[in-house]
Amino acid sequence: MSFHELEGLVRELGEAPYRARQLFTCIYAQREQDVSKFSTLSKDFRSALVSKGLSVGMPTIARRFISSDGTVRYLIALEDGQTVETVWMPDGDNGEAGDGSQAGDEEEAGTASKSYRRATICVSSQVGCAVNCGFCLTALLGLQRNLTAGEIVGQVVVVLNDHSVAVDRERINLVFMGQGEPLLNYDNFIKAVQLLHEGVGIPQSRMTVSTSGIVPKIHDLGREETRPKLAISLNAPDDEIREGIMPLNRKWNIAAILEAARAFPLRAREKLTFEYVLLKDINDQAEHAEKVAALVGSLRCKINLIAWNPGPEVPYEMPSTESVAAFQAVLIRRGVPAFIRRPRGRDIYAACGQLKRSIA
Repeated sequence: MSFHELEGLVRELGEAPYRARQLFTCIYAQREQDVSKFSTLSKDFRSALVSKGLSVGMPTIARRFISSDGTVRYLIALEDGQTVETVWMPDGDNGEAGDGSQAGDEEEAGTASKSYRRATICVSSQVGCAVNCGFCLTALLGLQRNLTAGEIVGQVVVVLNDHSVAVDRERINLVFMGQGEPLLNYDNFIKAVQLLHEGVGIPQSRMTVSTSGIVPKIHDLGREETRPKLAISLNAPDDEIREGIMPLNRKWNIAAILEAARAFPLRAREKLTFEYVLLKDINDQAEHAEKVAALVGSLRCKINLIAWNPGPEVPYEMPSTESVAAFQAVLIRRGVPAFIRRPRGRDIYAACGQLKRSIA
């Protein structure tokens, strides 16, 4: 429930208006899960909430998978028995030198209470995905359903609680880059962003949403008062290649995406991010990099280069380290900031494009 919805609940129960702020703080900032322990509320009000059948619904952790590099992949169980995946990447960066929007390293199991200076949580927005990118394991699941705003926020709260994180003292980044296309679940995604910002206390500047290129919703996002930074999955230098690996390109091609990117209202010191998954002999050659630089060179942007992370039933190969470095060198020479994303959690299917609700 949003703050305004809680205001309506407080009026309905005949309580003073200030109780809405107390409720909002208990649920989101303090992350208290038991209504009977909302100590700032009167006993009568707590009893009224319980009598009305209200509780703090929370997803549960079904499984934890800990990578050799320390990344943790959570299999999160929802109330209807569906599951999604959420990834915790603590204390460090994700290979993007000088860029604090990504993640870090983790400790062994049993040290979740340790405080971290910086961490990133990768959040899912749907159960499965309908976009069907050819290089992504999540596409194999198809779309089961959208997540509610509460389920999106719940993923973050569960992980924060599991690591005893105090968001007012530690730098927590959120990336909406897990299962699903966030902009195809737009209303719930935006409501979750507002709750995470206004309630849980995550600054807008530390949130990033990745989209495959849902052009009308990119325009809508630009009009939001509270919004994350924008990352667009480009992944190809031209429409022919992009359509082959991202069927969505038939609906919104590269020209449409770039038009939306140029119109997107950037805040001070903000840059657009273009994500680019490199597939061996498909889109990873120097001539491809030259074309990409020509496409985005006039934009205030950076490019994150992601060497494809392998998975079963996906017919691509990883690019060589040399071709990734050469691709980056071309972009930098052409004046486009380019960063190579270091893969995290590849051995536990937690890396980019590997989330498929696996249980091993």
